[in-house]
Amino acid sequence: MHSKLKTATLSLQHVLAMYAGAVIIPLIVGGAMGLSPEKLTYLVSIDIFMCGIATILQVWKSRFFGIGLPVVLGCTFTAVGPMIAIGEQHGLTTIYGAVIASGLMIMIISKFFGKLVRFFPPVVTGSVVTTIGITLIPVAMNNMAGGEGSADYGSVSNVCLAFGTLILIILLQRFFTGFIRSISILLGLLAGTIAAALMGKVDFSPVADASMFHMIQPLYFGVPTFEWTSIITMFLVAVVSLVESTGVYYALSDITNQKLTEDDLARGYRSEGLASVVGGLFNSFPYTTFSQNVGLVQLSGIKSKNVIYLVGVYLMILGVIPKIGALTTIIPSAVLGGAMVAMFGMVIASGIKMLSRVDLTSQGNLMIIACSVGMGMGVTVVPKMFTHLPENFQILTSNGIVAGSFTAILLNLLFNHSATKQKKSIEIIGQKAS
Repeated sequence: MHSKLKTATLSLQHVLAMYAGAVIIPLIVGGAMGLSPEKLTYLVSIDIFMCGIATILQVWKSRFFGIGLPVVLGCTFTAVGPMIAIGEQHGLTTIYGAVIASGLMIMIISKFFGKLVRFFPPVVTGSVVTTIGITLIPVAMNNMAGGEGSADYGSVSNVCLAFGTLILIILLQRFFTGFIRSISILLGLLAGTIAAALMGKVDFSPVADASMFHMIQPLYFGVPTFEWTSIITMFLVAVVSLVESTGVYYALSDITNQKLTEDDLARGYRSEGLASVVGGLFNSFPYTTFSQNVGLVQLSGIKSKNVIYLVGVYLMILGVIPKIGALTTIIPSAVLGGAMVAMFGMVIASGIKMLSRVDLTSQGNLMIIACSVGMGMGVTVVPKMFTHLPENFQILTSNGIVAGSFTAILLNLLFNHSATKQKKSIEIIGQKAS
């Protein structure tokens, strides 16, 4: 009985550690798409449910799928900016088409990704992630002000709530360690929402209106539509996620003393691709490994996969109870914005961390970073620059992330074409990740 209670408690810790990161993505994307409270509640619920499915798919090791390590999956923050851009330009169903197509592409290349990864060294992935993070900051700032178009945009109360939430998160990060630090975002959102409720800025009607139970519906938001630029964008995001996941796999391999083979990695990549395909069909998101949960495995010293299986079950149960999903939708935009600054800033920091592995004494590497980040930001800020070019060419120029990514890949081939150089770079990634 004691053992079962311990497993249940450890599993709940993992859920709390990843919960804020999991629910905030549907809140941001759904909010940007202008979804009604009812639809936003469903989007949050289906995302939580699919996090559970994706986690179980990855932990359960079979002949074709599953890394077989105690890893928790959720939607990557790297995908937020691209999904908002796709949704605003082509609609919500195009997001799901791109997620499904990119997932299928990942499943196809999973066996060979170990060989392809040399085309995505830290100078490429770091530039891409940095660009994505920078493009997300305006979204956070608009939310801090109360949400674009809101009646009280930029009011003192909104600014105070936003900075109060951000300051609390910073203080929790500074003065606490371990589990409390890992749930600092969740605690910040909770405290900010309570403060907003005391100020009369929280509408509880979505919680009252939500049902206690609902069934998951495939294609809830419509049949997926497929558009080439969007598919390429999400594929590049998926590739960056795989590179990051590889580091997490090796870190967990070291913690659990399980040696990884090429077949293990291929199964792990294939599971992430499958999770994205299933997520797209159920109108959810692409899924990847959550690194914050690796810290909990290290902290607790508990490496049992049974704990993570139960995490998957918990998430699936939470996903079919709309009232729990609705609770997250009442978080005021200003509070959400305060947390976004910290989280999106961490995306930029992750990109810079990747770039720190790069030889910055090399003029070639500096040129790759300069041109790719510059091109990515330029196209994002001035999207109409290439409107008179042939339509086929605009596949590469109509989206800042695609433009920046292709610039980084091509310049990397130009400056770092030596296979030996690439191999050494990948070995460094593996060593540092472990």
